[in-house]
Amino acid sequence: MFCEFGRALHFTVFGGGEREYAGIIIDGLPAGDYVNLFEVREFMARRTAGRSSGFTNFRAEKKDDFAVVSGLVNDTTCGAPLCAVIPRGEEADDETDAPHQDPPSLLAALCFGGGVCRQLLEKRNITVGAHIESIGQVQDKPFDPVAVSADDLRDPGRYPFPTLNFGVGETMQAQIDLVEKHGDTIGGVIEGGVIGLPGGYGGPIFDGIENALSRLIFALPGVTAVEFGAGFRAAKMKGSEHNDAFIVENGAVKTASNNAGGILGGISTGMPLLFRAAVEPPPLPPETESEDSDAEETTACTVPSLVPVVESVTAMTVLNLLLSERGPAK
Repeated sequence: MFCEFGRALHFTVFGGGEREYAGIIIDGLPAGDYVNLFEVREFMARRTAGRSSGFTNFRAEKKDDFAVVSGLVNDTTCGAPLCAVIPRGEEADDETDAPHQDPPSLLAALCFGGGVCRQLLEKRNITVGAHIESIGQVQDKPFDPVAVSADDLRDPGRYPFPTLNFGVGETMQAQIDLVEKHGDTIGGVIEGGVIGLPGGYGGPIFDGIENALSRLIFALPGVTAVEFGAGFRAAKMKGSEHNDAFIVENGAVKTASNNAGGILGGISTGMPLLFRAAVEPPPLPPETESEDSDAEETTACTVPSLVPVVESVTAMTVLNLLLSERGPAK
């Protein structure tokens, strides 16, 4: 099983249920960029950070690890395709898993790609981040649409439960524990953001940033909706309320509000790129007649584990835009 995406930066994700490993090939990376593999491992570890607290993802797995097969010389990109392979979790069952039934391995591969792309973007003064905006009815504070900072984007990822407000994160975790105790599941919303992306990237119609990013986010298991900026709230606004008026601040042109989410007509405006992804509750397990049944254990909530994956596909999309031969839209 494999899938491909990207133009200037071409990604191939491979592996699946019947394989002993998954992996990713990134073709098109410029030569000369140092990649801190320790930081990549730390980033990938975020996907499994909450496994001991009930909000695990799909099944018990060992900590993600990887081996770089090609593309780095002394941890520096050399221009050749960067390929990494990732062993599957020890708990996976080779006899019962079909290729499309082993998403954790493929998500780990995406996180490797995202871990690399995030570093290359940071060197270009572009920061990508995400947090859990809500679990059920429990809300975290949203990113400031016009003044979200690099620290706002980075800080949630430093905690096993990635929220802006640490106290709210504890409440969300308690909510998940309560739902799990009653044999139920729950979903939530992930808010992602990008700052430092210059205006002019992307394209109209089918080449819009929303198109490219939504395609990858919708590929993640459980994602049921994606909105940018004001999103569905825009349908209830008047034009005078939704309009983002241009202003000059400290010699720079920006907008007083950011209902567009940093994108106009598929093209970046230079304002923070903001979006939200809704994640459905995991399906309930089938009823079994015996406690000794081999039925797969159900997770109560997949949202925390998906946060770094959302960051990954965002970083991969943005770096692909930057490296596109088309460059900024004219």
